[in-house]
Parts: sequence; structure tokens; C-alpha cells
Amino acid sequence: MDDMTVERFTGGAARCAAILDELEKAVIGKRDFLERLLGAAIAGGHVLIEDFPGLAKTLAAKSLARAVGGVFKRIQFTPDLLPADITGAYVLDRASSGLRLIEGPIFANFVLADEINRAPPKTQSALLEAMEEKQATLEGCTLALPSPFMVIATQNPIEYEGTFPLPEAQLDRFMLRLTIGYPSEADELTVLLRRAERKADEPALEAICGLEGLQALAAEAENVRVHPDLASYAVALARATRDASRVAVGASPRASLALLKLARARAVMEGRGYALPDDIKWCAFEALIHRVLLKPDAWASDARADEVVRAAIASVAVPKADRLYGERPEEQRL
Repeated sequence: MDDMTVERFTGGAARCAAILDELEKAVIGKRDFLERLLGAAIAGGHVLIEDFPGLAKTLAAKSLARAVGGVFKRIQFTPDLLPADITGAYVLDRASSGLRLIEGPIFANFVLADEINRAPPKTQSALLEAMEEKQATLEGCTLALPSPFMVIATQNPIEYEGTFPLPEAQLDRFMLRLTIGYPSEADELTVLLRRAERKADEPALEAICGLEGLQALAAEAENVRVHPDLASYAVALARATRDASRVAVGASPRASLALLKLARARAVMEGRGYALPDDIKWCAFEALIHRVLLKPDAWASDARADEVVRAAIASVAVPKADRLYGERPEEQRL
């Protein structure tokens, strides 16, 4: 690689590290979660965060937007939420005697769909076009959404009364399904002490880079080398979920594409110009788990989707890194 290429990827790794350090000021002790959240942002994907209340799901989404200088909008999903409450609508402007567009909260860089499963399917479907095509259609007019555009949805694994499960077609549009988990005792104590010290609920985060910085990281990811054997590994992982005996519907080709995009994003985060099998293993479970639907007899036998996915991942042979990029791949490490 030439000097400019080395400098570009090395700079990207430093920028990612700075963003993660800033995010950790708000979400303490969850570096692995934050890395995957940032990786999805670089890869241009959407994230579903499923965990118990009070674990900083909303704070993580808001902090990411602040750290990269993006516009953040929050939508509280409720049973009476209408599609127009998300996309916006045209209204009569008496001054001009014409129609004026009032943009909905979907017109932002980072959109938090809070408790997304509390809205009916008709309202949930308002996000489908936005998530896949990065556009919204209002009164027959197609409008481009801001770039970059990322949906971060949350839902609780409890309190199922009055909720509407997300259809498989919408789940498939999320690049990752993440969980945060409870903090350790030491981290929880740090949360309390920092809150008392700053005398405010939320920390004041700095914008480490503008949106152009995030877009530059995404452009770097597109230049990361991907060996054909690595692509075959991603395909094999997705197909392994489809071939599992207890699975009714497995991961789609969109899942194998997500694995490769995320692998490239992680390579940028680590300052490499090439992707490794470890990059795919890093995100495989989170990219596949929400795309797997078990058969009814598997439910009856108390089978769990996470166990089936882990078994499918373990069944696929991992390609040797030294056979992908030569005998000494460390020479290409930046």
C-alpha cells in the first residue's frame, strides 16, 4: 500500500477511537456494544436494541448523534401513532394558497424509534421505505432523506401487553440486533458518582467529527479489501441458519451482505485496509439472530433462537487468514 492509503486508514482508526472514547463518557463500561453501534453507522445500517428499561438505550442513540454532529430526532411509538406522524404531511399554506410540506421526524440523520413494537403494523410500515431506500413518499412525491441516515429502534423484552411484534420483513432491514446488558457493580457506581459530579442528567458530549467525517469513514470502508474466501464464509454463515433443522426461516442474502459491510467497517475501526474472518465473527451473532424464525415444534421443545444461531455459526469452518492475503498479512496491517 502507498503512504496515502496507510495514512487514510490509520486516521480512520484514530477517529473511531476518539468517537468511542466520547461515547463512553455517556454509556459507561459498554465498549463492545458501542463498537458495534458505531460499526453499523459506518456500514450504513440500522440497529434494533432490545433490552430491559433503564439501560441507556436512548442515551446511546442520542450520544452517537452528538459525537458525529448529526441531527437527532426521537419518535415515541404508541398505539395511536399514525404514519403521517413519522413521515410528515402537506398542509394548506394560507399565505401562498398552496401546499406546504411539514417534515416529520424521519427527516433527520439519526432517528430513534423508541419502543417500536408499541405501534400497529400500519405505522411500523412507514419506516420500511425509509430504512431500505433512504427516502419517503408523501402524497405521491418522493423525498430523499438526509445523508447519512440511520434508524435506531428500541424494544423491551418484557411488557408484551399492548405490543405488536415486528414482522420478519421489517426485522430483516435491521443490520444488527444489539443488547446492552446490566452494568457491573463498579460501572454502576461510576454512573452515580459522575452524575453527582456534573450536576446534570446527561453528560455534555463534544462533536468529534462532523457528518462529513462519518461519511469519510464509510468511504474508507468501501475501499477495504475483501478476499473471495471471506465472502464465501459470510454466505456459508447465512446458509447455515437456513439449513438448521429447527429453523423455519433463516437469514436472507441481506444478512450475508450485512456481514461483509460490517467486516469492512471493523477493519476501518482497527486501521486495516483488508477484512479478516475475525471481523465477520465479531458481528455474526448480532447480524443473524433477529433473522431466524424457529419452527413451531422447536418452540414446543423450548428451543431458543440464540442457541440455534450459535450452533449454526460454530458449524461453519473459518478460513485461515494467512491464506487470504499471503503468508505475512501483518505486513499489510496499518
